[in-house]
Amino acid sequence: MSSPLFSEKAFKAVAGTSYGDSMTLRGTVDKSILLFLTLLVPAVWIWNKMGSDPEYAMNNGIQSYMWGGIIIGLISILVITFKKEWSPYLAPVYAAAQGVVLGSISMFFEAMFPGIVMQAVGITLGIFALMLAAYKTGVLRATPLFTKVIYMATAGVAIFYLVMWIGNMFGATGLSSFYGGNSMFSIGLSVVIAGIASFNFILDFNFIEENAKAGAPKYMEWYSGVALLATLIWLYIEILRLLAKLQSRD
Repeated sequence: MSSPLFSEKAFKAVAGTSYGDSMTLRGTVDKSILLFLTLLVPAVWIWNKMGSDPEYAMNNGIQSYMWGGIIIGLISILVITFKKEWSPYLAPVYAAAQGVVLGSISMFFEAMFPGIVMQAVGITLGIFALMLAAYKTGVLRATPLFTKVIYMATAGVAIFYLVMWIGNMFGATGLSSFYGGNSMFSIGLSVVIAGIASFNFILDFNFIEENAKAGAPKYMEWYSGVALLATLIWLYIEILRLLAKLQSRD
């Protein structure tokens, strides 16, 4: 979830402090595309390495790759959050680590539901394009009320994830079983969460645009690229889950 990375405090701390080149919209777009491609390479690599076979993957250390990607990704994004000037160096590390994780997760979903990965990728990119068009045409704007609602909704989802994770640690799997199930309530919840993730793009676009105008330092292009990629990853995973729930009802 990218909203914490795109907080006003994060940008106010650096806006106007650049003594060289400043952040631009074009530069941010270029960095975001580069990070997306960086994510794809290890995702394809881990998928091919494991032969698209979940049983083979489980017997050949797929868990180690996934946990390694999760830990490296978490550490890199935490460092970036507090040391924004390191973004040009750590942003590709974060993207590559997430690529390993997403490639592994996607492989398992594809084995259960053939064709689901390309569907999820297409829907995710389609939503991204739709949100960008809605923002550029003024159909959706990051008004104070809109921003407040999306921030609160995103925080609520984060708390839901945290409670579910803690419950799993202590053997209380009721919440995760409900969320992972294919009931109409579970599907509805996935739709709501995917919607919240989608509307986060409007906040992302607004912060990038406003702070490019404010003259944020050039390295903030990488920082912004990471935050935008984080939203894209979140949405993709939720779409993947939603499609899996729908297909399991067939």
